[in-house]
Amino acid sequence: MEVRIGIKHTPRELSFDTDASAEEIRGLVEQAAGSDAAFVTLTDTKGRQYLVDVASVSYLELGGEGGRKVGFIS
Repeated sequence: MEVRIGIKHTPRELSFDTDASAEEIRGLVEQAAGSDAAFVTLTDTKGRQYLVDVASVSYLELGGEGGRKVGFIS
């Protein structure tokens, strides 16, 4: 699944693919925001971890299945 996170005062977004479900990602972010945690840790499909400042998140976009298409597919 593709995850996109908008960060306040930044023109770019954080985008990565993860094996976690949309409910898991949303639950992690909501739990961190509700417990006044400074950061939430998310892991992508390659095992890289992202520490995101919860107070700086402007939006969270949870997409469908990740993966990039190869070739000329319309």
